Amino acid sequence: MCHEVTCPFCQKSTWSGCGKHIEIALRGIRNSDRCAGWRTGECPDKGGKRVAEEPPLTSGTPKVPKVGAGSIAGRSTMSCTIEEIEELRGHSARVWDAQWNPTGTLLATCSGDKTIKIWGQNIDGKWECKTTLDGQHARTVRSVAWSPCGTKLAAASFDATATIWDRANGEFECITTLEGHSNEVKSVSWSPSGELLATCSRDKTVWIWEALEDEGEYECLAVLSKHSQDVKCVTWHPTEEVLASAGYDDAIFTYRDDEQDWLCNASLAGHTSTVWSIVFDTTGKRLASCSADGTVKIWKAYFAGNAEGIATEGTDPTWKCTCTLSGYHTDAVYSIDWSRSNGLLATCGEDNSVCVFREILPGDDNQPSFELLASVKNAHPEDVNAVAWCPRPADSREEVLASASDDGTVKLWRLVVPDSS
Repeated sequence: MCHEVTCPFCQKSTWSGCGKHIEIALRGIRNSDRCAGWRTGECPDKGGKRVAEEPPLTSGTPKVPKVGAGSIAGRSTMSCTIEEIEELRGHSARVWDAQWNPTGTLLATCSGDKTIKIWGQNIDGKWECKTTLDGQHARTVRSVAWSPCGTKLAAASFDATATIWDRANGEFECITTLEGHSNEVKSVSWSPSGELLATCSRDKTVWIWEALEDEGEYECLAVLSKHSQDVKCVTWHPTEEVLASAGYDDAIFTYRDDEQDWLCNASLAGHTSTVWSIVFDTTGKRLASCSADGTVKIWKAYFAGNAEGIATEGTDPTWKCTCTLSGYHTDAVYSIDWSRSNGLLATCGEDNSVCVFREILPGDDNQPSFELLASVKNAHPEDVNAVAWCPRPADSREEVLASASDDGTVKLWRLVVPDSS
């Protein structure tokens, strides 16, 4: 069994023991308080000398709860290869976001240069900028989102507005500018029906907008003020009009329409720093989150009458954290995406890296385990702000991932998943 010890060279926390339970040994210790060589037990401050054995600080075997496996490191197989396909250059400032259209034929990116770029493949299969959308925002464009039908694109900006672009006639045209937030708009997301749009802001609010019958007209249905700090991300349930938000207050909230008004029906607490990104799986019964605390958490919804006996209120589910992945990123994790094709999780962050995880199956839904399938250290020379899986046919074994970075570029990566048969 591993146990926490103090590194005699850098005086920070590290571990000693078998190496199989490092995350249990260092549970609750911030990355910044860990020895830089904590994964190997070798401190780089003294040429990689190994930390001497010390007696454990506590004795006994930690009890594993029925629901949730606490902080685990998972299993690393690195059985896949991930390679760079192309580097897309064109933005003149950091790229904040990259999002594929529903068919995976176009990629929208946005930047501190106040523009949105639409990328597509030419006749040779190379990716190129097809058009640049500009002139509508006075500051950074922070987030973009395609409507479910793929004909509209929404964008969120630090100028406190969101814009909606329509390409029904082949060319992109800005059809409306949504005003109301009093500070930077950080994220935008369409409901599965495409009739609702959510925005969130540094002003601590989440707004829900509804499309009216008049083309290009939207009205605000609700202003939600559950967060106590900057709201970083909003995302919709894949099939229901249920919204989730995450923010600088370390919290995640979900909301639903109760016919009279929108209400908060769940609070997910567990991260110890800013929650940067959240995403539902294809069923909508699980949610993944990533945070400045360096971790990824998997949450599960438990509904009334669940076999685990978890208390619920009315028809609303109770969300529980069932798994925490830590130790894979050395700094803040900025973005997470859950593949709709085969359930792979992709993450990226302040440490310039991109990681891909796979759930170990068969497994226990109440205590799932994930393994690191592939990773790219220094995927970009600067912070990686976003990752997004390209939609693909279910019978294809090739996954394509886009990443966006402070270095002003977007990269496309190819992950080939080996045949498990």
